[in-house]
Amino acid sequence: MNVNLGTVLDNFIAELLNTGLYQSQSEVVREGLRLLKEREDLKNLRLVELRKEIAIGSEQADRGEFVDGEEAFAEIRRRSAGRKLSKG
Repeated sequence: MNVNLGTVLDNFIAELLNTGLYQSQSEVVREGLRLLKEREDLKNLRLVELRKEIAIGSEQADRGEFVDGEEAFAEIRRRSAGRKLSKG
């Protein structure tokens, strides 16, 4: 595979090779791709968890188990203002 990374990334790879931490350009690119895959896997796991939480919340709302949004945010603002006053 032949990939044009551009000057900035070419220079970055050269800098990493100069540190001695990597032995080849391929090693640097593999490490970068491994980290990208790890990040994508984590993002996908978080998305699955978020969807589960949304489903739970939706089921609770269908059963009438929810709080009024305006009241909840007003309470959060009151608590936040109280903390600010106690710090000041």
